[in-house]
This record gives sequence, structure tokens and C-alpha cells, in this order.
Amino acid sequence: MQKINREHKVRNFHQAKWDEPIIFELHNSGERGVSLPKVECEIVECVGDGVSALPASLIRKSAPELPEISQNRVLRHYLRLSQETLGAAFNVEIGQGTCTMKYSPKVNEEIAASPKMTELHPLQDESTVQGLLEVTHKLDLCMREISGMDYFSFQPGSGTQSLFTMASIVRAYHESKGEGDQRDEIITTIFSHPSQAATAAVKGYKIITLYPDKDGFPDLEKLKEVVSERTAGFVVANPEDTGIYNTRIKEFTKVVHEAGGVCYYDQANANGLLGITRAKEAGFDMCFFNLHKTFSTPHACGGPATGALGVVAKLKQFLPGPIVEKQGNQYILNSDLKHSIGKVRSFQGVPQMIVRAYAWIRSLGAEGLKDVAEIAVLNNNYLYHHILKIRGASAPYIKGQRLEQVRYSWEQLTRETGVSTDDISRRMADFAHQYWTSHHPYVVPEPFTLEPTESTSKSDLDEYIASLTHIAKEAYENPEKVKNAPYNSSIHRVDEQDYFDNPEKWAITWRSYLKKVKEVEKIRS
Repeated sequence: MQKINREHKVRNFHQAKWDEPIIFELHNSGERGVSLPKVECEIVECVGDGVSALPASLIRKSAPELPEISQNRVLRHYLRLSQETLGAAFNVEIGQGTCTMKYSPKVNEEIAASPKMTELHPLQDESTVQGLLEVTHKLDLCMREISGMDYFSFQPGSGTQSLFTMASIVRAYHESKGEGDQRDEIITTIFSHPSQAATAAVKGYKIITLYPDKDGFPDLEKLKEVVSERTAGFVVANPEDTGIYNTRIKEFTKVVHEAGGVCYYDQANANGLLGITRAKEAGFDMCFFNLHKTFSTPHACGGPATGALGVVAKLKQFLPGPIVEKQGNQYILNSDLKHSIGKVRSFQGVPQMIVRAYAWIRSLGAEGLKDVAEIAVLNNNYLYHHILKIRGASAPYIKGQRLEQVRYSWEQLTRETGVSTDDISRRMADFAHQYWTSHHPYVVPEPFTLEPTESTSKSDLDEYIASLTHIAKEAYENPEKVKNAPYNSSIHRVDEQDYFDNPEKWAITWRSYLKKVKEVEKIRS
């Protein structure tokens, strides 16, 4: 038997590949996973057949076209699909920079899956959901302590929705002062997430973008030039998506406040800041945290997640209502917000995320949260130190330490070998690694963005570094090998045509897919 060299960090990995149809194609008429017993006559006489009492408008004219399939084939189908997926619980996950894939304790999943949570209904009376309201209020108090803000809403379902909510609050605030038409400009930075500019633009604001000064930081002098009586607000991420932390941020918020603007803070990712610095002391009027980044809840496909939105006292009346407050020994839903922008999401957001985040915070405590930040920064700088040793890799703009993530560049490697960051992304899948490039605009050429978080061990980091080093070496010695990757993944290459940008090629449901297939066949015939 051949002995495996465990000192060699590059894994010999091959992902399972199944020629697996989607579940609708596995349909076999009459096949069942579970056979239900016939309802006894006594029960029917007592409660009816369960259908005839329904209003006619609620009764379907025909049964839903669901796949009919046996239990063992359902199990086989989904297990096969799971084998074709790379995920945070399966591989060393540090390659989703700005998205923060950290380990989520499984005990928190057990709590969220408890019948005490899953059997709640959003229309229940407040008196029957005191436990959940208490947890929500206590998470609010935790967030206040972490950020310095005075009140929180957990309605927004994502960071982008939180940014949209904050832009809405900025507009409502200025309108309440009679300056809504006058103040029509939002200032942001080129390094910040595109959602900051996009959400403000959706609210009708003109966007002014600050570029780096000679030292690589957002240009403070340029801010002083563009700020005016037309300034509605200033929105920024800090650290920004490249990993740069602006230590002069309080000077920026001071300039904007002196002009009458509102400062709001994208803290979607606060892994490097917990217990170290707060939005309040940096001069911000609002901030948000993504519970699905910093506070270890699932991303949930960017939808059923939570952007926890905090404001200072003067903006409380503009929050989306209701907010949870304590009144005596009871917890209530307070809708008495004079200038509320209204709901941004149904009911109170996603309670399972609130419970998971609260459990995570309580398990760590104040000292533990600070440990999270310190370990995340340590891990990131260890990674930073070693990646800059790889031939062809660099980290543009600021030199020296970064915070919790870095947007690196393969510009030199691409120039010298023709291998792009997308090629390397596909090759990384051959070693069971996820790898993210960047969102647009590409302010860093041939980018790749990494964030190890506090979850990653030194051994994990060494494995990831070894894989990147191995692929960079391949790029210089045999670039075609990297360009034609992946070889060990479940899918060889994704057809990179215009599918993502062409709605005519989208099929959100099985029914729409069949309809489009028929349309194509009709055209071809």
C-alpha cells in the first residue's frame, strides 16, 4: 500500500460527477414515496373531508404537476446533487471575499429548527410570541452595544436591502426638514460595494464618486470640494471591499455633517472590527450588519437573510415599522413611528436568522467577539504575507497590513502567461477550493478576493496557499493546462455565452423551461 505524503498540502481531489436529471424528469406516474392511510369514517363525520369546507376560490381546478417518485429515488437524487457541490461545510472556504463564508455552529441550526420556531406564525398575537420578541429585542441591545447606534430594525433581508432602506431614510429625513428637493446628491467611493451607489440611484440621487489619493485612500480633499448644500448623504464601507481601512474616516463624516448631510455605513462585513471600533465613534448616523456575514448565519441565497439596520436616536422615527420594544414586562411591536418609511419586508424579517445570530453572540460574549476580530485580522495578514510571495500575484493600492480581507491581482501573471483570474478560479475547483474574483467595476485588474475569517486554522490557510502556489507554477510552466481546467470537477466548463444577461434564455421554473424548449423546437422545425 502506497503511503500518502501528508506534508504535501495540495490535495488529490476528484469530485463526483453524475449524469443526474432534474427531479421533474424522474417523474413516474403512480409512483409514491409515502402511502397515506385512508381516513376513517368517524373522523370524516366529525371534521369533514378537509376540502368541501374551503371557499371555492381556494380550491385548485387540477392537481399540481409535481413529480411522482419513490422515497429511495428522492434520497438518491439529492445525495448525488450534494456530491456535485462545493460548500463551506465541505472544503476550505476562504475564497468568497466580501461574502464571508465562516463556520456556522450546528447547535445554532438545531435551535433555529426547533418546533418552537418553525411552528410560529407571523400573524400570531404579540402575547403568544413573547419569547421570540424577547430574543429580537435582546439582539437589538447587543447590536446597539457593538455599533453605538440607538435602535435597530431586522426587517431588511440583505445588505443591499439595508442600503436601500438607509437611502430611503436619508430622503425621508431631508423631506421632513423641507430640503428633499434641494439635497439630491449622495457621495460614495470607488472602492465601496456597487450596491451603495446603485441603491441611492434607485432613490433618485445623483452619485458622486471619490477616487483614491496619492496614498491609495479615498481622497479627503476631493470630498471637501464636492460636498455642498446639495449633499444628502455619504455612504461608505470601511474596511472597503479591497480590504483597505480608512483610519481618517471621522474626518470624512465631520465634513459631511458640517454640510448638513447624513452619514451611513456599510458594515456588512465587520469581522475585523468587533469590539475594537464602532460606527458611532466614527461619526455615522446609520449602519447595518449582515447577520449572514459577521454573525454566522447562513447566506440563504441572498434572500431569506438579514441586514440588521441601526440608527441614532434622531432617525428612530424614520425606521421601517414596527420595531420591537420592551414595555414593562412585555415585549411589543411599536408601529407608532411618525415618519416611518413603511415596511421594506413582510412582517419582521427572518426570525430564524435573528435566533442564530443571538445564540452566536451569547456563546462568545464580549471578549469572544473581540477574539473573532483579532483572529480574522491575524489570519488575513498571514495569508497576505504568503500570497505576495507567489510569482505573479500582487495587492494593489495600500502597501502593508490589511484588515480582514484583501483583493489581490494576477495582473503580472496574466501579462506573462496569458492565464486569467477566471482560468485560475476554474483550476482551483480541481483541488476542492472555492475562489472568488470580484464584483464590477474591476478596480483591481485580474482580481481575486480572499477572506479567511476567524474560522480558518493555520493548516487550512497553508493548504489554500499551497494550491494557489501550485497553480501559479503551472501557469508559468504549462499555461494551457490551467486554461483548460477544471478536470476533476463535476462540470468541465460552463458555457460562457450571454445566458446570465439575456432574459430570453432564463427559465426560473420547470414549466417556463419546457415552454422555452418547445419554442426553440418550433423555430428549428
